[in-house]
Amino acid sequence: MKRAVGFEHVTKTFAHHSGPMLLRERVRHWFHGAERFKALQDVSFEIAAGESLGLIGSNGAGKSTILNLATGLVLPDSGTIEANGQVAALLELGAGFHPDLTGAENVRINAALMGLSRAETAAKFDEIVDFSGIRDFIHEPLRTYSSGMSIRLAFSVAVVSDPDILLVDEVLGVGDEEFYQRCLEKIRAFQRAGKTLLLASHNSELIQMFCNRALWLDHGRVVASGPAGEVMSSYLGFVHQGLEIPARRD
Repeated sequence: MKRAVGFEHVTKTFAHHSGPMLLRERVRHWFHGAERFKALQDVSFEIAAGESLGLIGSNGAGKSTILNLATGLVLPDSGTIEANGQVAALLELGAGFHPDLTGAENVRINAALMGLSRAETAAKFDEIVDFSGIRDFIHEPLRTYSSGMSIRLAFSVAVVSDPDILLVDEVLGVGDEEFYQRCLEKIRAFQRAGKTLLLASHNSELIQMFCNRALWLDHGRVVASGPAGEVMSSYLGFVHQGLEIPARRD
């Protein structure tokens, strides 16, 4: 089966900023380099086309780093990353949106960033706006939107652009119940169409609802990967019962 996403021995580090520094400390950092922490350490996994993989782990485990690397906008320090097909990412609230532009202007810009032409965006514009449910505010500046309205718009652009690979990072809980249920149904339709999903979430029900496999991360390393129910059970045992992190398994 064709591979949609592949990570091979990927390591990613970021500069560690410990707050305000004296001038001499900044000079030392310029010459010797800032202290760095490893967000990911030698991570390898792959997702077949049409498969759905859940990323689980505590805050700071490396889930969001994987999603950011998969977009191609962030590069690894070492290792290789492969993404075959158009990628749409629903990551941080407001990511890629400009608060001083209107909702309509933000839709057009984000659609272009996802690879849609002006003609394609024009053809899908009404569908995006209707799915978001905020037509009455679409010509208002984004700074006047609530966080729920912003995520409605971001999700609508992401799914209506019809990507091959959808990346989602713990944002589906924002908004009202009616829109949340519509989001879930849209993801189900996305999966039925044979598309690929990479979902990072602390919601065990959501992971097991949508993902046939899960990847458990801890401090940037892979702890376990396998059937979503089994991996989630091991992770919850670690979280709630204080069990030891198991030896690495696939």
